[in-house]
Amino acid sequence: MEENSKEVVLSKNEYDSIFKIQREILNSIASGVESKILLEMLCKLAEQLLPNSVASMMYVNKKTGLISILSAPSVPKQGQLALANLKPGPGSGSCGNAVFRNEATFVVDTFSDPKWKDLRQIAYDFNICSCWSMPVHDENKTPIGTFALSSFEHRQPSQFHKTLLETCANIVYIILKNDNQEKIISQNESRIRLFSRALQSSTEGIFITDIDNNIIEINDAFTEIYGYKKDEVIGKNPRIFSSGRHDKKFYKGLWEKLNTNGSWRGEIVNKTKRGKEITQWITINSIYDASKNLQNYLAILTDITQIKKAEEKVAYLAYHDSLTGLYDNTYLQKQETNHFLLLLNIDNFSYVNLAYGFDIGDKLLVAVSNELKGLCKEQDIYRINSDEFAINYSEDIKIHKEIEKIQKHFDKISFYIDEISLNITFTYGASKGKSTSLYHSALALKRAKKIGKNRYYIYSEEDDRAEQNQRKEFLKYNGILRNALKHNLIKPFFQGIRDNKTKRIDKYEALVRIVDEDGIITPYLFLQTAKLSGLLPQITKIMIDKSFKYMSKNDMQFSLNITEDDLSQNYLEEFLLKTAFRYKIVTNRVVLEILEGISANGKKNHVKQLNSLKKQGFLIAIDDFGAEYSNFERVLDLDIDFLKIDAKYIKNIDTDKRSYEIVKSIVYFAKNANIPCIAEFVHNKNVQKIVEELGIEYSQGFYFSEPKDTILDILS
Repeated sequence: MEENSKEVVLSKNEYDSIFKIQREILNSIASGVESKILLEMLCKLAEQLLPNSVASMMYVNKKTGLISILSAPSVPKQGQLALANLKPGPGSGSCGNAVFRNEATFVVDTFSDPKWKDLRQIAYDFNICSCWSMPVHDENKTPIGTFALSSFEHRQPSQFHKTLLETCANIVYIILKNDNQEKIISQNESRIRLFSRALQSSTEGIFITDIDNNIIEINDAFTEIYGYKKDEVIGKNPRIFSSGRHDKKFYKGLWEKLNTNGSWRGEIVNKTKRGKEITQWITINSIYDASKNLQNYLAILTDITQIKKAEEKVAYLAYHDSLTGLYDNTYLQKQETNHFLLLLNIDNFSYVNLAYGFDIGDKLLVAVSNELKGLCKEQDIYRINSDEFAINYSEDIKIHKEIEKIQKHFDKISFYIDEISLNITFTYGASKGKSTSLYHSALALKRAKKIGKNRYYIYSEEDDRAEQNQRKEFLKYNGILRNALKHNLIKPFFQGIRDNKTKRIDKYEALVRIVDEDGIITPYLFLQTAKLSGLLPQITKIMIDKSFKYMSKNDMQFSLNITEDDLSQNYLEEFLLKTAFRYKIVTNRVVLEILEGISANGKKNHVKQLNSLKKQGFLIAIDDFGAEYSNFERVLDLDIDFLKIDAKYIKNIDTDKRSYEIVKSIVYFAKNANIPCIAEFVHNKNVQKIVEELGIEYSQGFYFSEPKDTILDILS
């Protein structure tokens, strides 16, 4: 159990559950219910508060010192027999240890805990996974038995269940008072003495009134809560505790329910002897005699003032920023924006944290929030995240002028924090609307950051719709792509490359496709998403493995696309060599197509990798040559095997003079460097005619070959 100095705070529902047990047992005691039945009732009530468990009460035989089951209504007979005459000791289970050590014993795993080593087989036979036991004490604090909860699951007891066990153990003592522990307490035991014991041993405040609602008894806990001694309240009506917070209608409803149902429970604000208001959870029950005549009212109460304060604090923190006291993002999202919503992001705030530490950063945020309060209504200001604020204007304003006002204000002031002078600016994003206002303001802020610091951008539905659509497309294809990776839907399709001298297709390019139940998805739709998601290397590895496996069935040359992301992860050479070895692919059959940007702008490490791959026998081709900077010198440095001319020039070469001249220049350079060219996007007879006239060695495009998942389809 927790130390006495540590305050135990349970929820109202948990208190109410314990009150229910106290109420039912006390009422039954007062009504003369047989003690054996009382113990069975107690076990079953406790079991209701821990699903998938059984409750048991064991007693200590004074003569032998052994312990046995006294009451366990849910434990089968064979289980009760197995637990008969146990000797308390360090390996005698939870109950044996509770008696042996004279302390609460909470075993979470009976299958491994040394406290259960002597009863391990019983734990296995009856699937007792965990067992929590509380000793039952006599007046001298000597253990006379135990009350336990055994669970069919491995569990750690909560504070509520510890309190429940302690309460049940106290009630067991009351029932067993003045009786031999080997027998059930006789029915002649004084109900009045038991009732008095129940009152005084309770940790909750209790008072009893007569039929006229005059107090006739209180317990010690009541005195601790209210400060009244017994002689100050006996004969008085409980209205002396009234705080005045509740009207006549409240009390009328209380009495109507109490007289109708025999009980009432609820929250009441009362006051102590010193006039201090306290919030209490009170359960009031009617007490009847054996002839069902109303005799008394029993009130059980708990001071929940601290719980209420904690709830209020939680409710406050749920919608407020703990640092600045402003409303937070959660609260903002619940509000409607009828006018403008403005987001303000502190420029370079991370520099403050890095240069001076987070304490200075926090103090700066508080100072900034105070300045904003001076410019706007406090209820309109929110702190969205670490360095971002929002103003939700409650009236129509001219947003440009409002932003300029804030800019000018912060331009004129400096913040002095711990002898450090700091100046700040904001980047602003604003939008006008309702349900999507925060989203649109965030988009506007992002656009503003692209413009520069201390700038602003106002969201425009027409201008910014395209960017929103891009985001939606990203989310759509990110889901499709991840599903494809998960379910092995990435597949290579092969497009033939025609040798313009032999007029035959003698090599192929492996092109990535997603093939799912909706059909074939081309890379045009998902490759940019793959790049943004960091998935390109995964796709490349799949393409290498599946292409090598397929092409191991023939001796054709084939090419694969390699990205800058692949080179950045430094895995290519090892992976390619291992895959080639596995499928018995000669490396000079494999052409690695790299984008021109890698060769022109790539890091030295990328160039080093490509040269190393060349030494291993792999061939290198520059894909989409002419699309970027066309760094001819770098092409020569890399010892390129093929140069693929960008499709945007080839497709219009028969109608666009500029495209023709660019292609002609590229071909001239390539021939002088002795590098074969491949024309991409050859789609008709006229284009192919000019390609051949320029002396381009290879043609690739739909005119000769559409991408197929098998080479046989291409050759046919």
